[in-house]
Amino acid sequence: MIDFCVLGSGVSGSTIANILSKKYSVQVFDKARGPGGRSSNKRFKNNLSFDHGVQYISPKTKLFTKYIKKLYKNNILKTWNENHLDFTFEKKTSSIKYIGKKANNDLAKYNLKNIKKSFSSPITKINFNKYFWEITLEDKSKYQFKSLILTCPFPQLKRLAKKYLNKKILKLKVQMQPNITVMIAFKNQKNLPISSIKFNDNILAWAANENSKKRFKSNLNLWTLQATINWSKKTINKYKIDKSIMSQLITRFIELTGFEKNKIIFKKIHGWKYSYNFQGTSYLSLWDKKYNLGICGDWLNGPKVENAWLSANDLAKKIK
Repeated sequence: MIDFCVLGSGVSGSTIANILSKKYSVQVFDKARGPGGRSSNKRFKNNLSFDHGVQYISPKTKLFTKYIKKLYKNNILKTWNENHLDFTFEKKTSSIKYIGKKANNDLAKYNLKNIKKSFSSPITKINFNKYFWEITLEDKSKYQFKSLILTCPFPQLKRLAKKYLNKKILKLKVQMQPNITVMIAFKNQKNLPISSIKFNDNILAWAANENSKKRFKSNLNLWTLQATINWSKKTINKYKIDKSIMSQLITRFIELTGFEKNKIIFKKIHGWKYSYNFQGTSYLSLWDKKYNLGICGDWLNGPKVENAWLSANDLAKKIK
């Protein structure tokens, strides 16, 4: 029987899986088609792609900075520090922006390189049978593990594991914020010498020039657009059926940049219903010895990649 089942292949899931795999047997399950969670990358064609989740990593703590510099030295990450415009004029200290050399899910891929993985495998039910966990997938297949690690967002955690969570956890006031992302490709559009734009707008919050990451050479211009939180809240439950939502975001980008709508050859929308928890909680991670159940994820302590990594490392210490 495998020692640990890890649900989720994002930063927290891949990190805890990597740490545990040095001592235990581990298998990772994810409902997505590939690794990364909210640091996912969408392939357009050939080597052209969009980072439609996490945009970059700017480490703050000493521990995480050391880890990121290691990945940079190992050629997993590179820097993305060219022309980033900020029309909100927020006062921030300058920081290095790290991105995956090939895609922003490179960190997760690196962590999971030698670990057993099952993608397109949504877990619909978990059950603790006194000595082991039994998980049931959407296709009704079942697997048994000695321990279980959950890295899903808080609302999904409550639905899946409510009977195993104590009242303090269930009563946490967690406000997960959504995010709407649109990916667009332009043909014969002059490329701007800009890496990203942060807008002072009520619809469009951010736009990233994928060409500026220098992962590919193409006469196509690829941009990833992210909506504001307030606008995402209004549209997250209907963006799949209401085509005007994608059009509104694209139109706003064109109005603010002067790009030409008739040069768009590809467009796709994606929604993250449970994207961020800005406030965090009083917990960094959770480990229940009674059930051999662990919980980690950025929603516990903040919205950044760094929060997910710190949460996973904290859980690993509790398990050991």
